[in-house]
Amino acid sequence: MNLNRTLLFTLFFAFIFPLTAQQWGNYTLVSLQGQSTAKLIDTLNATYHTYTPGSGSSAYSAFILPGGEYIRSISVSNPTFTGGGMTGGIQKVDWNNNVTWQYNYSTPSYSMHHDFCPMPNGNVLLIAYELKTASEVTQAGSSTSHIMWPDKIVEVQPNGATGGTVVWEWHAWDHLVQSVDATKDNFGVVAEHPELLNINYNNNANTKDWMHANGIDYNPLLDQIILSSHNLNEFYVIDHSTTTVEAASHQGGNSGHGGDILYRWGNPAAYGASGTNIFHTVHDAHWIPENYPNAGYMVGYNNNGISNNQSSVEFVAPPYAENYSYSHTAGSAFSPSTYTLRHACSGHNNNMGSSQSLPNGNLIVCVAQSGLIYEVNAAGTQLWSYTASGTMAQAFRYDNCYLTTPRPTVPTISLSGNVLTSSSATSYQWYLNGSLIPGATSQSYTPTQNGVYLVKVGEPNACQFNYSVGFRYSTILTTSNPSKSELSIYPNPANDIIQIAGIPSGASVLVSLFNMTGQLVDLKSNVTNLDVSFLPDGVYVIRATVNGTPTYSQKLLLAH
Repeated sequence: MNLNRTLLFTLFFAFIFPLTAQQWGNYTLVSLQGQSTAKLIDTLNATYHTYTPGSGSSAYSAFILPGGEYIRSISVSNPTFTGGGMTGGIQKVDWNNNVTWQYNYSTPSYSMHHDFCPMPNGNVLLIAYELKTASEVTQAGSSTSHIMWPDKIVEVQPNGATGGTVVWEWHAWDHLVQSVDATKDNFGVVAEHPELLNINYNNNANTKDWMHANGIDYNPLLDQIILSSHNLNEFYVIDHSTTTVEAASHQGGNSGHGGDILYRWGNPAAYGASGTNIFHTVHDAHWIPENYPNAGYMVGYNNNGISNNQSSVEFVAPPYAENYSYSHTAGSAFSPSTYTLRHACSGHNNNMGSSQSLPNGNLIVCVAQSGLIYEVNAAGTQLWSYTASGTMAQAFRYDNCYLTTPRPTVPTISLSGNVLTSSSATSYQWYLNGSLIPGATSQSYTPTQNGVYLVKVGEPNACQFNYSVGFRYSTILTTSNPSKSELSIYPNPANDIIQIAGIPSGASVLVSLFNMTGQLVDLKSNVTNLDVSFLPDGVYVIRATVNGTPTYSQKLLLAH
């Protein structure tokens, strides 16, 4: 009798709750446009927690940060920039509904819009329009003389309750090509420069908002950014390891290509190549994180992907190559020729929309304009859905551990002799040039080759991680001293004195320090230490040349 009862209950739960058991996570963030509040709902669609900032209307993106803090874009009126996706400000709200940071990035000359990306170091990446006059547009090689709002990306470091410092920026305007007027700037053969944006593609008098960038994500392993463009039907990957000056050029950074486009996908015609136009209005460009199924894939929400009545989510396996680059054959379209995987959405929306890949292989999809959020498993079976009474640009799922566990402090790497050592943490994983080093899970690691090393550290609950700044390790071979010597500059982060070790005997060394706007802030020759106590906190780039040869370039975090 007891056995039969047990069997009955087992069958009951197997048939009544087969889908719930396959779901991932606990709570989904519902943040509606134009609303002053947001909520976390559980998988039974009951409200678990409500965020009530008290001021400001949600504009586009919203996320939960590790530890439960809510961060959202808010609407700020702007006299110059108008239209869909306008934001202008950003706001953080703690679990107890205290506004801990509110920052506006909106003037008559520029304004943030659409998506933003919280970074592991606590900074945020913002997409912003910048105003270009008709004369500037004509000089840049546009065949149409009109005002334009090209996009830029700025990295903002929060400062106090309302302040923010722009520590890095990239401008699309610095990476243009045109083939219509040899007397103007940026002249060249479009098809020979896929690393640049053709200013005359899809550009006319009615397209001030030329690119209409709308999605941004950051890859801490590669130190790269992905950006999606609604109007150009592409996403782009750029190098974030540059200084601001390098980002405006075609040289520098881990990739060696400055701020040029490293990879682009979705619409080969935009750069003069033949191939299939896959994206028909794209949003929400992002990477699938490491240790997830299909980690490293790039993803975009394709609003009219299936048809004008059905959206899709496209998954792309990019052709990763060495030295932070991507394989590409000159004159051809970037591979793959079509999407690697596709999810056909349960609905359609002309604008906005998002997806989130989950650790167990499930997918959260937000069909924005209809207010529909749903979860499907890898087979495409719907496990959960919720329909909101309003519009949300994006929606994301979180688990209990994420909500209750702050992210670990950004780890630091020091060099002693030829051994790299991380600051103390619960767990460690070392990477070389963005790739995991198998078995390198101790606090210290001895490099076996030159390259950029970083370490990922975990906290005791093992549900939160953080990443160090990349540490460029190199050995130096000089004619005066044929034996290998290691140049190291430490500690990083620093607060007062930087030590310079491993200088070859008799060598001439020049050490220069730049802020992230590219301004030279200190220059010393033939020294073994550098005093940085007079500089404000922030991220810098320190470089060294030995006997006139560049040998060391590294981001430096200064924290007094």
